[in-house]
Amino acid sequence: MRPARTLADALGEGALVLDGGLSHQLEAQGCDLSDALWSARLLADGPEQIEAAHTAYVRAGARVLITSGYQATFEGFARRGLGREEAARLLARSVELARSAAEGAEEEVWVAASVGPYGAMLADGSEYRGRYGLSVGRLAAFHRPRIEAFAGAGPDVLALETVPDADEAEALLRAAEGCGVPVWLSYTIEGGRTRAGQDLADAFAVAAGNDQVVAVGVNCCDPADAGPAVETAVAVTGRPAVVYPNSGERWDARTRDWHGGSAFDPERAADWVRSGARLVGGCCRVGPSTITALAGVLAADGPG
Repeated sequence: MRPARTLADALGEGALVLDGGLSHQLEAQGCDLSDALWSARLLADGPEQIEAAHTAYVRAGARVLITSGYQATFEGFARRGLGREEAARLLARSVELARSAAEGAEEEVWVAASVGPYGAMLADGSEYRGRYGLSVGRLAAFHRPRIEAFAGAGPDVLALETVPDADEAEALLRAAEGCGVPVWLSYTIEGGRTRAGQDLADAFAVAAGNDQVVAVGVNCCDPADAGPAVETAVAVTGRPAVVYPNSGERWDARTRDWHGGSAFDPERAADWVRSGARLVGGCCRVGPSTITALAGVLAADGPG
């Protein structure tokens, strides 16, 4: 069942807790994610695992579930021998699985269809560099068919996430025009710049004045970079901020492994909310126990 309120209306009443890293929970459940499709492989091979992971985050206190669509593309599925009709069915399934997991929740739970960047399809870590050598028009043409497939499955919002480059943000927003679903735009950053090296204020300005955008912010970044980014996003766009950093560990695309220790402190979330964040959660290497702690911090801090 869909929530009675729109996500935008809910954000006007206070902060909502996002889930954590879907892949983190899937790996904790024993799933092998070494395939180039990453968690999207399980849309075909283990959908029950995806629904179980979503359910774990609902039980942890998440009020918004981000789907397994991040690396799900027509091109990626074609490399596995799947035609467009079957691929479209799997894209829609990513939304359906999250919606199914939300049905058992005592409170309203919204579903955000994950729309990852072009680099996620390449599966070579280039979403942390951007600058693929493609025009905004070509990037929009890549994203539009999958956005249509996701939108047709009825999510509450499209999560245009882990965007490394303001040009790709422009392409994603162009591709989402007229799809009938609101969006949030979330960059992956390092320091005060996008991964492609652009000034963050300029990057956020791409979304300014776009009525389809319900929130703007950052994800899959170091937790230390999140606070200043929230302040900049709110100041530039006037929109609520979305923020879900990773654990602070570093991903090595060559070895496909994480390095370093966690620096994610749920107590920081209260400051993010006071700065204008209304969607707050975790990304890679942030699991259900941390989301439970995060939900506790936000509940103690009040509506924001």
